[in-house]
Amino acid sequence: MSRPAAVPTVQIDNERIRVTEWRFAPGAATGFHRHEYDYCVVPLLDGWLGIESKEGTSESQLAAGRSYFRKAGVAHDVVNINAFEFAFVEVELKEPAA
Repeated sequence: MSRPAAVPTVQIDNERIRVTEWRFAPGAATGFHRHEYDYCVVPLLDGWLGIESKEGTSESQLAAGRSYFRKAGVAHDVVNINAFEFAFVEVELKEPAA
């Protein structure tokens, strides 16, 4: 199934963190990917996201400003299942500088 692509805008990318704002038109998706780093997501709006992984599909309700954290290794495609644009900020935690 072909979907429009979610639009990532990298705001910060240095040796310690990467901060990316993701904007999803209705039906847009990130594409299947695996997270290389631990990360935190901060939703900018209330809404729902569809999550597709090799384990199956699910839906997650998100609330503006209510952050969540995941460990590296998560592999999935994230889809906006709302009838409106959805957005969140993702903060990836890279290894500390030596």
